[in-house]
Amino acid sequence: MSECLRLKKSNCKNCYKCIRHCPVKSIRFSAGQANIISSECILCGTCFVVCPQDAKEIVDETEKVQVMIQGEDPVIASLAPSFIANYDGVGIESMKEALMKLGFADVQETALGATQVKREYDRILTEDQPDVLISSCCHSINLLIRKHYPSLLPYLANVLTPMKAHCTQIKRDTPNAKTVFIGPCVAKKDEAENSGGVVDAVLTFEELTAWLKKEKIGLKKEIIPEDKSLTRFFPTTGGILKSMRRDAPGYQYLALDGVENCMAALEDIKNGQLKHCFIEMSACPGGCIGGPVMEKYRRSPVRNYIAVASFAGRKDFEVPQPAASDMKDIYLPAAQLTVKPAEHEIVQIMHEMGKYKPADELNCGSCGYNTCREKAIAIFHGKAEISMCLPFLKEKAEGFSNVIVKNSPNALIVLNASLEVQQINQAAMNLLNIRYQTDILGDHIVRVLDPKPFVKVVENRRALTNQQVYLAEYGRYVEQTIVPAEDGRMLVCIMRDVTKEEDDRKRKEEISMETMEVADQVIDKQMRIVQEIASLLGETAAETKIALSKLKESIQNE
Repeated sequence: MSECLRLKKSNCKNCYKCIRHCPVKSIRFSAGQANIISSECILCGTCFVVCPQDAKEIVDETEKVQVMIQGEDPVIASLAPSFIANYDGVGIESMKEALMKLGFADVQETALGATQVKREYDRILTEDQPDVLISSCCHSINLLIRKHYPSLLPYLANVLTPMKAHCTQIKRDTPNAKTVFIGPCVAKKDEAENSGGVVDAVLTFEELTAWLKKEKIGLKKEIIPEDKSLTRFFPTTGGILKSMRRDAPGYQYLALDGVENCMAALEDIKNGQLKHCFIEMSACPGGCIGGPVMEKYRRSPVRNYIAVASFAGRKDFEVPQPAASDMKDIYLPAAQLTVKPAEHEIVQIMHEMGKYKPADELNCGSCGYNTCREKAIAIFHGKAEISMCLPFLKEKAEGFSNVIVKNSPNALIVLNASLEVQQINQAAMNLLNIRYQTDILGDHIVRVLDPKPFVKVVENRRALTNQQVYLAEYGRYVEQTIVPAEDGRMLVCIMRDVTKEEDDRKRKEEISMETMEVADQVIDKQMRIVQEIASLLGETAAETKIALSKLKESIQNE
């Protein structure tokens, strides 16, 4: 299958929205990135529509068409009948005028081919009388049956789609023409690529709108009524049935839209519970007017239906009907054989996901799969990862967090914005003399601690770190840190008991003071001794001086 729908990896944010909405779960996750499994994808475009990051993109063929127009061969557009719902009040004449300004040689309605297709359905029901006949107009439904219900291919009408039938007619009338289908469908790009040259390119309405805007070509709001245009009803749910004769004896005519509804009907057919009926199937809710590229995010089912119904006539287009052999198409199985895991392998994966008993299987669907068992099978096939299980991750994170909190030597208290205790660990309970968690959980912090620093953190939304606090009631010194959570709705208080360190510090200070006092006493005593010695020495020196003076005088007198 062509990669007309692909992923922009840089945009994928692990939201799993695409796999939750994918009806056939054809998306694989690896290293947190979504990857489309082309062998299973039915190109319904749902992932493109629901992706909040625009990580899915449709391959744009505008440049390819522009190159074709520059060539020598005429390029003729086949315009899907849903255009009337996409371009408000713009009829086929106005669309033709605008497209020919872009360089198209002609513009025709795909509804012409739809007329040939519905006539062939009527012929098959009347002449061949199959038990069950499923319409083949929707390429996504055709892919659904080929890839996921290959045993039901005998019930799929082997008839060309309206796009192929119309483009075949264009090339029959103008042999050297290039054909370009324009519509609201992603799957048509794949169908065209595998059409054997019947359809040369496909543009979506989004691509056409962007091209017209770039060339500054406006669309004139004008609708000219045409009574012979019944198959313009085709893009609505039940639109095929509205255009058919529905006169085959004994048949029931049913119309279904949405892949899930169609899959339910296919299951009934598979189980033999539907008989003798013609079933119109459309992958998109509401039909093609609910297509993924009906100008994305512009869905309005009621107004779109009214636009189509007002535009459609009451009679068939006047187109030649090809021979039955020329209306045939071949739909081959495209299913991939997958190995079914053994029960013990599923159980092992379930255990790795933390699912040990039925009560553990929440089947919440957050991973995108309907049941935990389906998820386990997807993991076995390499389509999913264990980390996609939100409850598993939550329990794992909480378990890891609880281990840290429980075994931390520091006291931890978690408060809400109202300063009510939400969580407390054993170290904090020991520090604050709390016997049971229930004695404090839900109570205001004022019961056990001074609320002032907590109020300050709430008001300023700034952490207080490494504040030394004396808890007089408990006779403890703590180093306290209060941190607000990012959203400001939670506070975390971390307290490290530094009482022993504080006691040691005080003891050292006391010893230092005592040492200093002893040193002062020693110094004083030594100073007194020195002074006494100095005094004695002073008296002796004076007496000696007197004696010597007298001796000197005596000698002089002689």
